[in-house]
Amino acid sequence: MTAKISRSAAAASAALAGALLAAVAALPAHAQSAPDAAFRATTLNLSAFGETKVVPDLATISLGVTTDAPTAAQALTGNAAQMNKVIAALKKAGIEDRDVQTSGLNVNPQYVYEQNQPPKLNGYQASNQVTIRVRDLSKLGQTVDATVSAGATNVSGISFGLQNPDAAEDAARLDAVKALQAKAELYARATGYKIVRLVSLNEGGGYQPMPQPMPMYAMAKREMSDSSPIAAGELKVRIDVTATYEVAK
Repeated sequence: MTAKISRSAAAASAALAGALLAAVAALPAHAQSAPDAAFRATTLNLSAFGETKVVPDLATISLGVTTDAPTAAQALTGNAAQMNKVIAALKKAGIEDRDVQTSGLNVNPQYVYEQNQPPKLNGYQASNQVTIRVRDLSKLGQTVDATVSAGATNVSGISFGLQNPDAAEDAARLDAVKALQAKAELYARATGYKIVRLVSLNEGGGYQPMPQPMPMYAMAKREMSDSSPIAAGELKVRIDVTATYEVAK
């Protein structure tokens, strides 16, 4: 009985193997040799970039209020009152609620350190930091000045950007592809080949606003007859691309 089962299993295996061989043989020649053809293909792996320059239409600023008081509660209360004045100045300057975001709120004890003496508590310091977006750059300097006049004690930086970077990115993409195609054709000619097809194309990079230096306002207001001069300059929008081309003689 056992011998009969073994012979049946062997016969079934042989039949299955035969069927598989027949199926492979029935495939078109190009399908059977696809792995070998891919291995034998000559390819160029290249990279290029496209870049466009555009005038920014958005500025982001971080500013804050710092207050000192004998107790933490007093420091917070004084800080809140001063920050409310700053927020009111922002609204008066045309900054919308959606463009004002709290980025930090801290209360810290302050100590006096003397030689050979333990630290002595000297009060508390409260700080409130907000990040604002200015969409009308013609009012940027006036907005900064208004916040300082209203009680902002520090302005930590500014960065310029684009409200809608799509058009600039697309222009950079076109330049990147043109540069990539030109490079592929150059390499093909130099090596005695011609481009057969584009196998793959990948994108990297993109629009990234870069921070710009600006004056720091440290614990003091200042009287200004003119608004602070702030130059937006230009932004560079860069797109990087990589591609694989198949080439042939």
